[in-house]
Amino acid sequence: MRDMRLVRDLCSALRFFSRLPVPTLPGEVDPHSPPDLPRIAYAIPLAGAVIAAVAGVVLLIAHAAGLPSLVCAALAISAMVLATGAFHEDGLADTADGLGGGRSREQRLAILRDSRIGTFGGAALVLSLLLRVAALDGLLDLVGPLRTVCGMIAAAAGSRAAGILLLQSLPPARTDGAGASAGVPGPDGLAGCLLTGALVVAGLLVPTVGVGAAFAGLIAPLLAWLFFHRSAARLIGGQTGDVAGAVQQVAEIAILLGVLIFAEVH
Repeated sequence: MRDMRLVRDLCSALRFFSRLPVPTLPGEVDPHSPPDLPRIAYAIPLAGAVIAAVAGVVLLIAHAAGLPSLVCAALAISAMVLATGAFHEDGLADTADGLGGGRSREQRLAILRDSRIGTFGGAALVLSLLLRVAALDGLLDLVGPLRTVCGMIAAAAGSRAAGILLLQSLPPARTDGAGASAGVPGPDGLAGCLLTGALVVAGLLVPTVGVGAAFAGLIAPLLAWLFFHRSAARLIGGQTGDVAGAVQQVAEIAILLGVLIFAEVH
């Protein structure tokens, strides 16, 4: 029964956070209904790991075909963006525009809700994609393709735990936004999410790139969360789904860079 619950919760998380073709499971009445965040919170890092694993397969195929490391990295990040439908990238762009461009709380929240991308959002998207591609390119040259894929999966899992942590640690900035409608994971859900994320990060990074890189992979998402926690609390008085997406993006970059800096070369 526990195994079946894990499968159901993982599928629910994948349907919400990605565009991967997740089949309907036996007994599911409305598989595309909004997820029960307190229930599935522990599975969200695992969903990130699955998404990154798909992108990792693309990276391995590209590398086996003899393509340059930079091209392999760009293809892998492209696959991840396609798999998620740019779900978190959209949040990053809106957050950069809102927190960077507004002069009052109300104006910042209005910009966050605006689907158009401004200067701050465009720059944030370019820098996010560039840094992730560059980090994977560096890891490929430093530790090889298999260990790079492990770093990708760890970063995807740990960064999503950081995004969920933001939803729990701040109240919704508005009562009618996605952050409010999705709810919060609750203490138990958050604990499960953080534990799952930490286990994936440590379990993948310790044996492949060393304890130092694993420690960096655990600390980096907390630093990203802390930055956005303080910024969002000060500028908009709480969290939104977009800000949680921005936390995920920055945390993923931070983990990849941390692994690149501290990886042990065998």
